[in-house]
Amino acid sequence: MSATLTPAADPATAPEAVPEEQGDAACVLTSHVPLERVIMLVNPLSGSVGPRAAEEAEAILEAYACQTSVVTLEPGAFDDQIQAALDARPDVLFVLAGDGTAGSIASRAGPDGPLVAPLPGGTMNMLPRALYGTADWKAALKIALEQGAPQCVAGGEVTDGQTTQAFYCAAIFGSPALWAPAREAIRVGKLGLAWAYARRALRRAFSGQMRFSLDGRAPRRAEALVLISPMISRAMDEDTGLEAAAMNPADAGQAFRLAAHAVLDDWRQDPAVTTRATQKVAMRARSRIPAVIDGEPVLLRHEARVRFIRKAFQALAPIPAAAEDSV
Repeated sequence: MSATLTPAADPATAPEAVPEEQGDAACVLTSHVPLERVIMLVNPLSGSVGPRAAEEAEAILEAYACQTSVVTLEPGAFDDQIQAALDARPDVLFVLAGDGTAGSIASRAGPDGPLVAPLPGGTMNMLPRALYGTADWKAALKIALEQGAPQCVAGGEVTDGQTTQAFYCAAIFGSPALWAPAREAIRVGKLGLAWAYARRALRRAFSGQMRFSLDGRAPRRAEALVLISPMISRAMDEDTGLEAAAMNPADAGQAFRLAAHAVLDDWRQDPAVTTRATQKVAMRARSRIPAVIDGEPVLLRHEARVRFIRKAFQALAPIPAAAEDSV
């Protein structure tokens, strides 16, 4: 890793002729936490990153009075590069990569690791949007540097005995997980694509219910189960658990109505949805369970468990977090 050091200006030697509007007013680091050593990991192959991202990041970071290192992640060396960055114990570790990579790094950092700032470099960018309120990674980088403070992020962890994956925004289990791409297509104005995704979801909407149990209570049946973190839930004010929303459309008409709510407005208003807070979830189905975990599609085994993590990792984000993706 190569590092560049931009020292703070010495007031005794600074040029007096620099006009105020051309000074460093726009590049002052946050006062909420010391940021002396900054590492940024960049995956140029991620959906919305691009081949010049590392160079652009270096140009932005040079304007701030901190020691910086920008690392381009290389195929086959991801794990070693990520571990080296965590072992270096920077004041903050920026991650410009896909949703899955950013979530994995946050999970590895944990509550005792360095501050993590996941920038929007993926497709859905649920976590970065929730923290910074933007899908522009350059804007998110500047917001974190200038306004960031340590923020404890709660989340959940899904395991099916074979795969374990953390999430910090939302996880959708069951065939309606396919509605998530429709919502994203609506967001970016691709109505034709949204309709195609919605039709595919509806075709699979009655492929089989699953049983789930919340906090050891009696099992219930549902077409789908959505678990939402306290950070983005509109219905929860405290980190008491994940918001669990069970969806039970009775027929194709109700499923279409619920799909419309899911992509256009507050789906809690639909009578086919019931919600409550939970800390532990067990679920099972006759076949494998389709899921979308923080925007990443996953096919789980026919049994899975989820647990609430009150302190999953520490993020560098404004106070309060922007929560653009509140649901």
